[in-house]
Amino acid sequence: MEFKDQVLELLAEICQDEVVKENPDIDLFNEALLDSFGTVELLVQIEERFGILVPITEFDRDTWNTPNQIAIQLADLR
Repeated sequence: MEFKDQVLELLAEICQDEVVKENPDIDLFNEALLDSFGTVELLVQIEERFGILVPITEFDRDTWNTPNQIAIQLADLR
């Protein structure tokens, strides 16, 4: 499975909605798919699954607002 697909799978679990896979440009915050609790859970799971540490201070909602953007940011951090 490609890294991006793994990220989309993780987001689908955390958001509890497959729409993140169907529309990877959806704004997770504007569509209320991700809130502050979900963001923390996402960062914990990213570290556990991918070994990528993303400090909450580096998590900018304008940059990390869509599944595609999250996959790009994580690929850059790998």
